[in-house]
Amino acid sequence: MKDRWRAFGVLAAALFAVNVVARVVIRLGFDGADTAADRVSLAMFLVIGAILAVLAFRWGQDRPVAHWAGDVAVAVGIALLLTVLVGPLLVGQNPVAGGADTLLAQAGLYLLVATAGVLVGYLTLTALGRDHRSRMLKRYAETKAAKPHRPVRR
Repeated sequence: MKDRWRAFGVLAAALFAVNVVARVVIRLGFDGADTAADRVSLAMFLVIGAILAVLAFRWGQDRPVAHWAGDVAVAVGIALLLTVLVGPLLVGQNPVAGGADTLLAQAGLYLLVATAGVLVGYLTLTALGRDHRSRMLKRYAETKAAKPHRPVRR
């Protein structure tokens, strides 16, 4: 159980760290340039999606979806809260300065990107036939085919 907590804690910290790095780059490098800030934000979302895609691809090979999907959901939820509420404070901004609309839009975009990343990773894994379920079905089929056929007596 300890390893399970550590796994999604590290994931939440990594996702939050990506956001902090993007905020610091925007703050120090592109103060006042909206198009550059938009590009950095886009890059941040692409990195978050890629991290989650790779994670879903990796964890989906070893475990059933029911085991790792909850961990990913909790990690994304924690990272989302940290990103929306704590992230702006680290660069000297008010998290609710833009109003509830901005806050909800940020959260919605974050969830959309996270969901897309996980789906891309898991669907790629499934298409390749390397997911946990496909491997279990393949083992079952091989086991059934390896047993000799027993004749039926009447």
